[in-house]
Amino acid sequence: MTVRLPAWRWFFPLAALHAALMVPLSLLSLYHQWEVFPQLASPAAHARELVFGFALAVVAGYLLGPLPRRRLAWLVALWGLGRLGVLVWPLMYVATLADAVFALWVAGLLVPRFMAAKKWRNRILSPLLGLICLLGVVTLTWRYLGDLPTTAPLMHQSVLWLVLLMTFMGGRIIAPAVNGYLMRQFGQSGAGVQPRIEAALIVLLGLAPFLMLWPRLQPLAAVLALAAGALVLWRLYRWAPGQCRGRPDLLALMAGYAWLGVGLLLMARTWWLPAHDSAPLHAFTIGALGTLASAIMLRQAILRAKGRPEREWSLLPLVALFATAATLRLWALETGSVWLGVLWGAAAAWSLAWLLVAWRLRHWLARQPVPHTAGN
Repeated sequence: MTVRLPAWRWFFPLAALHAALMVPLSLLSLYHQWEVFPQLASPAAHARELVFGFALAVVAGYLLGPLPRRRLAWLVALWGLGRLGVLVWPLMYVATLADAVFALWVAGLLVPRFMAAKKWRNRILSPLLGLICLLGVVTLTWRYLGDLPTTAPLMHQSVLWLVLLMTFMGGRIIAPAVNGYLMRQFGQSGAGVQPRIEAALIVLLGLAPFLMLWPRLQPLAAVLALAAGALVLWRLYRWAPGQCRGRPDLLALMAGYAWLGVGLLLMARTWWLPAHDSAPLHAFTIGALGTLASAIMLRQAILRAKGRPEREWSLLPLVALFATAATLRLWALETGSVWLGVLWGAAAAWSLAWLLVAWRLRHWLARQPVPHTAGN
C-alpha cells in the first residue's frame, strides 16, 4: 500500500515560513551590506525568490493534489535545496540544478493535466503553467551571470504571467464559494464565474506582457492593462461583497482579487507614462499574492480538517497586514529620507502576516484526518 499525501500539507507551511524569512534577509543584504547571504544582495534575487521560491511552491501545493509520499518528499527536497542556493554560497550550483529540476518536474506533472480540458478557457492553464515553470528555469541565469540587462524584463514578465494565473485561479475559487454561500444564506445564486469577463481577461492579460516588450507599443499595453483592471473590479463588484459580510474567508479572497485590479490600474499608468516604477509589481506580489495565497492556504487547511472557514479569526487581520505591507511599499519611495524605515515597516507587516499563517496552518494541520493509502 502506498501512502498518498496532499502536496499542500508540506508546501503550504514551508512556503509561509520561507516568505516570512526571505524579505527581511533581502533587505539586510540589499541595504545593510549584510554579507552573510551575498546571493540575496540584488533586486533580481529578491524578486525571483518571491515568484519562483514562494509563489511556485503555493501553486504546486494547491494544484498537485495527493502524491505518493516518496515523490512528494523528493519534490519538497528539491524545492528546499533550491532555496539554500541563495543562502549558502558553496551550495549554489547544486541548488541551481535542484531548483531547475523542481520547476520542470512541477511542469511535467501539471501541464498534461489541463491539456485535455474541453473549454479553451480551462486549457489555458496548461501553457500558462508551463511558461511560468520555464521562466523559473531561465531566470536562474542570474546566479551565474549577475544582473544582466535581460534579468529585470524577465522577472517583470514572470510577475505578469503570475497575474494572469492569479486572475484565472482566483475567479475559479471565489465564484463557486460565493455562489454556495449566497444560495444557502439568501436562496439565490450569485454572478458565478462570469465566463465572458473571464475570457476577456485571458485575452487582455495574455497580450499585454508581449506588447510591453516594445516601447512603441507600451501605450497599447497600457490600454489593455487599464481595461483588464476595470474588468477585474467590475467582476469583483458583481460577486456582491456587501452580501458576504458574515464570511471573512470570502472577504479575504475578494480583497486579494481587488489588489489585482489596483495593480493593473497602476501598471496602465506606468506603461502610459514610461518610468522606472516598481509600484504595480509590489501591488501584485504583496497585496494580491499575499492576500490571495494566505486566504487560499488557510481555507484549504480548514476545509480538509472539516472546520468552518468563516470562524477563522486570523483572516481579516491578515488582510489588514498585507494591505499595510503593500501600502507602505508603494509609498516608500515618496517618503524622502525615511524611505528605508518605511521599507522595514512593510517587511515587518509582511513577515508577521506569514508567521501568523504558518501558526494557523500548524493549528489546522493537527486536526487533519489520517492520510489515505492506495494500492501499488
